[in-house]
Amino acid sequence: MNESHALKRVLFVGLEPEVVDYSDPALPPGFDASKIQAGISIGMEQMAARQWHAELCLVRPETAIVMLERYLTTGSYDCVVIGGGIRIPPKNLVLFEALVNTIHKHAPNTSIAFNTVPQDTADAAARWFDGE
Repeated sequence: MNESHALKRVLFVGLEPEVVDYSDPALPPGFDASKIQAGISIGMEQMAARQWHAELCLVRPETAIVMLERYLTTGSYDCVVIGGGIRIPPKNLVLFEALVNTIHKHAPNTSIAFNTVPQDTADAAARWFDGE
C-alpha cells in the first residue's frame, strides 16, 4: 500500500457493457448497458474526486487477458478493481480466475479489490489504501 499522501493509481477492469448478458439471474435485476456505463462514469468521477489517477480497462472475454496484460506491463497501479460483471456470474468463473492470476503474475505487489456495482469502485479501492 502507498503512503496516503502519494498519488494513488487505480485500474478498473470490467466487461464492455455491450457484452454483458443482462438476462443472467446472478446479476442485479434491471441492469442494462446504459446503467452500467452511467455507473462506470460515477465510479471514475469518484476516484478523480479523491485525486487518484484512475484508468478504465473494459474487456471482452476473448481478449481480456491480453488487454489486462497490456495495462499491467505499461503502467503501475496501487490497486486493480475487478468489476462485478466479471466476478458475480458463475459462468465467468474461469475468466475471473484468469484475470486474478494475470494481476498476480504481472503486478504481484498490487492490491486487488472487488466492487459490487460500478458506483462503489472507489470505495472498493479505498479499502486497500492507508488513511482512507
